[in-house]
Amino acid sequence: MRNEYLLILSLVGIYSIVVLAYRVFGRSGLYCWTAFATIAANIEALILIDAFGMEQTLGNILFASTFLVTDILSETCGKRSAQKAVNIGIAASLCFIVISQLWLLYVPSPNDWASPAFHTIFSNTPRLVIASFLVFALTQRFDVWAYHKWWEFTKQRFGDSKKYLWLRNNGSTLISQLLNTVLFTFGAFLGMYDMKTLVSICISSYLIFIATSLLDTPFVYLARKVEPKEEEL
Repeated sequence: MRNEYLLILSLVGIYSIVVLAYRVFGRSGLYCWTAFATIAANIEALILIDAFGMEQTLGNILFASTFLVTDILSETCGKRSAQKAVNIGIAASLCFIVISQLWLLYVPSPNDWASPAFHTIFSNTPRLVIASFLVFALTQRFDVWAYHKWWEFTKQRFGDSKKYLWLRNNGSTLISQLLNTVLFTFGAFLGMYDMKTLVSICISSYLIFIATSLLDTPFVYLARKVEPKEEEL
């Protein structure tokens, strides 16, 4: 059960850091977290583990935290701020992909010991890199759009812009994560695995995303209650 405990601890810790970053640094803290999480998730996703009866890659919680960021920004600062976070994440991801591939072009010194490990970690196939980047950009933009569509619906239906945060939060994120799971799985692995395996990967991945999405709702409520420090101009 060690992996399971670590995943639960990571989820609570990472989501708490997101809220703390908002409390201490305001929107700037969330923008910085988005850049960090997109880069770190790309590295962490290379690690494969067994947990909760499923074989899975790491990086799911960090990636899910970027959806938490856009939901907090949508709820507290508006659509424009959420879209800015998405753009920062896309730019950070693109810069990391380009720079990490440049590292592999250097001829290492005879005394170098790190280069083989770097090649092992960062020699991703172009197909995986492109699929990951495009799906991230698409699903993040979709999540912001869907969040505000759900917000319009709850406001018109119930006459209160504050109520039913859980509905717009989960309604947008669960659909976005389903889109992410299907597009990435088939974009990255179609032709490499048979249809049965692809469907199995989709199901297991989406079950993880359902858990991370549902569990981020209390943190969105908490972020709405905290008073972030005023940002310096």
